[in-house]
Amino acid sequence: MDEVPARTSPPSGDADRGGADRGKGGLKRFLRRMAAGKAELEAEELQKERGSEGATPITDCGSRKRHRVAGTLRTVTLRPRGGAPALEAELYDGTDVITLVWLGRRKIAGIDPGRRLRAEGLVSLQDGRKTMFNPRYELRGGS
Repeated sequence: MDEVPARTSPPSGDADRGGADRGKGGLKRFLRRMAAGKAELEAEELQKERGSEGATPITDCGSRKRHRVAGTLRTVTLRPRGGAPALEAELYDGTDVITLVWLGRRKIAGIDPGRRLRAEGLVSLQDGRKTMFNPRYELRGGS
């Protein structure tokens, strides 16, 4: 068996140090993912997807401004508003929740809990909650 001489000095350059840090970071990420709850992991995944959609984080959406948001529908309910039907859905993007409301609608094909969606519209505050009325939307990958 051949002997390999021991190195007398550590290699110079950022590339090698980055590799060592990457190994430690990988272990830290692995351990954090093992300790994290399901909701925390889901939020992290949604935040990554939101970035690729070109969407604004819901926490950063200001009232009375147009925004594009993306996430997963948590709940979908039929709630009459002023005597007319209204379909309401909570969209979660890993940072916050926004209520999407389609006035005059009882059902919209594809708008179901667990479905990924991208929506665009004017954000307003209704009873202290961020709300988007009659948003333009695009259904994304399946649930």
